[in-house]
Amino acid sequence: MSWVSKLKKNVQSTLAKRRAARKHYEKVARSKPVGEGSRFEAVEASAKAGGARNPGAVAAAIGRKKYGKAKFQKMAAAGRKRR
Repeated sequence: MSWVSKLKKNVQSTLAKRRAARKHYEKVARSKPVGEGSRFEAVEASAKAGGARNPGAVAAAIGRKKYGKAKFQKMAAAGRKRR
């Protein structure tokens, strides 16, 4: 097996993982309410499948951009309280 075919196989497997993680996120986003934490976990898993070094930071940045600083901080505090 040449290095080119090994590389193609690796790229295809990572692409499949990223697609599966994205599909899971979309399912969670439709079914779970905002502020529960499951959406954050799904975004975090999707970022990890995409190769992010710090998937939690990626998910937090996305959340702050989508909901704004104040609302996102309020949801994060509620999540910490639930633990």
